[in-house]
Amino acid sequence: MPTITIPIEDLVFVIAALVGGGLLLITVVLDDVLGGILDALHVDFSIGGISLMPPLLAFIAMFGVGGIFATQVLSLHGGPAAIVGVAFGLVGFAIAFLLFRALKRAEGGSPFTIGDLVGRQGSVSVTIPAGRLGTVYVRAEGQNHEVTATAQEDITTGTAIKVVGTAGMGVVVERLMPQPIAMPMPPSPADSSAATTTTDASKGDTTDA
Repeated sequence: MPTITIPIEDLVFVIAALVGGGLLLITVVLDDVLGGILDALHVDFSIGGISLMPPLLAFIAMFGVGGIFATQVLSLHGGPAAIVGVAFGLVGFAIAFLLFRALKRAEGGSPFTIGDLVGRQGSVSVTIPAGRLGTVYVRAEGQNHEVTATAQEDITTGTAIKVVGTAGMGVVVERLMPQPIAMPMPPSPADSSAATTTTDASKGDTTDA
């Protein structure tokens, strides 16, 4: 029976193209699975918040494609074929990195969470009994959010509050006390006596003159 002989270099390039391309497809369709595994293991494999796993898989896939192109089209083998494969891989890496960076930017900022309200000020929309639940209006991300709230004291509707913590899907607030207005201190009796003595001395000097 006739046998099919596949050069070892071609086999390496084909495996690289199939494995890299398959894993890259899974990453695109099912999100960054391998990157998520590394995150679970607390291994940082990213640049500027962009996971390097998809570009790396693109490099492997394009390395295989470039190697096959070199051996089958350019009739190159060994080192020259590997160099062509690396060149293809670098192009694939760059394209994948730029593509995933653009997708990352298109996603926008991180989603809004209850914890983002801590430290913000607002007002009570529904009276909060001590130790029980009411609601408050808190402004964040350019709009008012009505959030379930609790407090250690009774806080009536319309009272200014400050968010000091979170409790489940709600917040913990406290009454926002008005800032005291600084009043000038009245002069002490000693200062008044000194000022009177200085005035009398000035009058005496004027009379003598």
